[in-house]
Amino acid sequence: MIRAAVLAAGEGSLLQAILDAVYFNEIPDFELEAVICPRREDYAMTRARHAGVPAFVVDPELFPTMTSHSIAVANKLKDMDIDLVILAGYDCPLGYIPYQFKNRIIGTFPALWPAFGEEEDPVQATLDNGVKITGATAYFADGDGRVGAVIAQKAIDVLPDDTKETLAQRILEDCEWELLTRAVILCCGRKLSVRGRVVTIKE
Repeated sequence: MIRAAVLAAGEGSLLQAILDAVYFNEIPDFELEAVICPRREDYAMTRARHAGVPAFVVDPELFPTMTSHSIAVANKLKDMDIDLVILAGYDCPLGYIPYQFKNRIIGTFPALWPAFGEEEDPVQATLDNGVKITGATAYFADGDGRVGAVIAQKAIDVLPDDTKETLAQRILEDCEWELLTRAVILCCGRKLSVRGRVVTIKE
């Protein structure tokens, strides 16, 4: 059984995709042990509690540096014997966490990596550059907490009348929800092999 925790923030829309997959028993050998948020008012906390999942706050304002905050989160994960960390809109630097969870942190990026990998807002950059096709990327976080080995990608068209808000919502609903859940299912089903920055999906 893989013991997982979700690092979430904000509305928790990506978290809800995982909670739904748990409810419908779609993830093999999987136990969602906790949701960790940086703020008590994040709606992700409410989603977790409604689903009966323990929710914890590790407030960055209580720590002198973001590094010390990340160490506190990493220690919390270690204390719960977590095997897999899932990123769901988490907006704090991972800092120390990837050092303890190499190839065990799964997240999504709202573009087709490596497109706009250096941009603070990839969705806005997509529009600003007149890109016609975008999408999302599921990945294992690297040692710096950034996009590392790519697990899966899905593309959608950029529509002529898209705004940042409409495009971001379609990327979330049409790509990220599916990709994050699929990546976790593949990982828990031991279908993923990682060599360097290359992920192979086993049949």
